[in-house]
Amino acid sequence: MNEISWCPGCPNFAILKALNGAISSLIKKGVSRENIVVVSGIGCHAKIVDYLTVNTFYSLHGRPIASAEGIKLGNPKLEVIVCAGDGDVYDEGIAHLLHAAKRNINLTVLIHDNRNFALTTGQFTATSPQGFKGKSTPDGSPEEPFNPLKLMLAANATFIARGYATKINHLEKLIVKAVCHPGFSFIEILQPCLAFFNTFQVYNKKVYELKEKHLTSEKEALKKIEQWSYNQTDAEIPIGLFYQIKKPTYEQKLLGHMIPAQKTLRQSQK
Repeated sequence: MNEISWCPGCPNFAILKALNGAISSLIKKGVSRENIVVVSGIGCHAKIVDYLTVNTFYSLHGRPIASAEGIKLGNPKLEVIVCAGDGDVYDEGIAHLLHAAKRNINLTVLIHDNRNFALTTGQFTATSPQGFKGKSTPDGSPEEPFNPLKLMLAANATFIARGYATKINHLEKLIVKAVCHPGFSFIEILQPCLAFFNTFQVYNKKVYELKEKHLTSEKEALKKIEQWSYNQTDAEIPIGLFYQIKKPTYEQKLLGHMIPAQKTLRQSQK
């Protein structure tokens, strides 16, 4: 295992602990370690694949979801988890996120949202608040952020959740639920950045856990999702599972019971 190179105290350590705990729980449930694949993009979050003892894949910037879709369609028996950053997916790779949700491909997408491009030292992203001062916006960003959960609801994602990096046990349970969900699962993880956007104080004061109810109601989900916009500092911030429904998955509709990887292997052995 490589030496961990995140900044001391970075919440990515907490996300790593939650993901490792979730992987252990999934293995206890009967999932084979060899059948778990974690895909990452480019950014601080991406180093997580260096510290896991499962199959992993580094993708290009903005392309972790597209790469994960290829892996899933090649072998639908795999449990494919995507770790991505807000800049990586909300800016560079937004089209892949939207279409994966629309298709309902059976992936679990974990967004490490520190609300800036931290690896390149603090440029603003799609979830940075208006007025964010960074390397690319020294006078403050003029743009308003979007709400990723609201976007996922509009894109017909079938599992929509939000976690907070420092609530490790809560996040671990969310990840297990997401992986066990048969369809596209999305978890936005609030992750303060100590170096360029330290939101610890706000999150610690405002974050609260949802009580699960009305999970199949888009109207109720939207009401909770809109309780906090990414531009606010004074509103309470709900975390937990907002919405979950079941629909046929993309790979079921596209492939039926075929497993392309096995078919290719048989052909190569002839």
